[in-house]
Amino acid sequence: MELQKNHKADVNTPKRITAGKPLHCKAAIAREAGQPLVIEEVIVAPPKAHEVRIKIICTSLCYSDITFWKLKDFPGCYPRIFGHEAVGIVESVGEGVDEVVEGDYVLPVFIADCGDCNDCKSSESNLCSKLPFKISPWMPREDSSRFTDLNGETLFHFLSVSSFSQYTVVNVAHLTKIDPSIPPNRACLLSCGVSTGIGAAWRAANVKPGSTVAIFGIGAIGLGVAEGARLCGATKIIAVDINPERFEFGKKFGVTDFINPNNCEDNKTVSQGWGKTIVLGVDKPDAQLSLLSMDVLLSGKSIKGSIYGGLKAKSDVPILVKRYLDKEVRLDEFVSHEMKFDEINKAFELLIEGKCLRCVIWMD
Repeated sequence: MELQKNHKADVNTPKRITAGKPLHCKAAIAREAGQPLVIEEVIVAPPKAHEVRIKIICTSLCYSDITFWKLKDFPGCYPRIFGHEAVGIVESVGEGVDEVVEGDYVLPVFIADCGDCNDCKSSESNLCSKLPFKISPWMPREDSSRFTDLNGETLFHFLSVSSFSQYTVVNVAHLTKIDPSIPPNRACLLSCGVSTGIGAAWRAANVKPGSTVAIFGIGAIGLGVAEGARLCGATKIIAVDINPERFEFGKKFGVTDFINPNNCEDNKTVSQGWGKTIVLGVDKPDAQLSLLSMDVLLSGKSIKGSIYGGLKAKSDVPILVKRYLDKEVRLDEFVSHEMKFDEINKAFELLIEGKCLRCVIWMD
């Protein structure tokens, strides 16, 4: 499929008389760990209280989908509908939902932003305490699924989104209404990886003009960090990666210097008493960070974990959308491939082989 041009979202889809009723649609199901997805007809239940059923327009593939798709043991569980970077249109809403209405253009996000709890009201955190982040196979408010196959078997959710389905049900705390002027094949990128990178520089690290930023690993998230650092006014953006081919590509996002750690001599001359290390992305469930206590104490540096780059979806994502529409934020360059839904396994292969940055999948 040829690379799509920027298409404005069609939010004027004729109303269907489907509200309150189960919907039949196609979904890509992972029935076993690491095995190709199977596109099947599934049944999507109507939304319950505080829930919204949306029609997915585009979904992009994130390496977190690959990481959990490979897991044989919990939190891996099957059969499951993966996918968590997406954009769609509200098809129907459940009881108590007044934030969005049918026809709204929305972005689902894997972390909640309820707007009511102390954490959501605070500028110090983007982690909701009412609906805390967890890698659960269920809906956020109750241990149940909105998906079944035609044999009645329960299909598990993924990261509160499950966007590898033409329709999905999402808690309203995981939805952000956005400007329909942004094309769906660009909007979906803000649902996870690219926003995580930009947010890490903008919100988590609070990069100041004139700063020096080093990025270890410049895949999609790392390039997002570079973009965020550029927007914040960093004057030196150093990419640290073992693949020198990524340097030329990184220049598009403001990377000024490249370091291959395999070709470096040991150099311990570093700044003292200041500096931040921001940890991003999803690692294996049992992965560990090893630090010497005295190194942390005597250097005066800080290390901080950052989920979704410290962004609050409902307030920060619309800002990123506007900055893209104002031609300040670069999103186009992140899309290396665009494919039809029935090519989703090919998209998996490209990402596993390191041959794509972001692959956008059109659901229709």
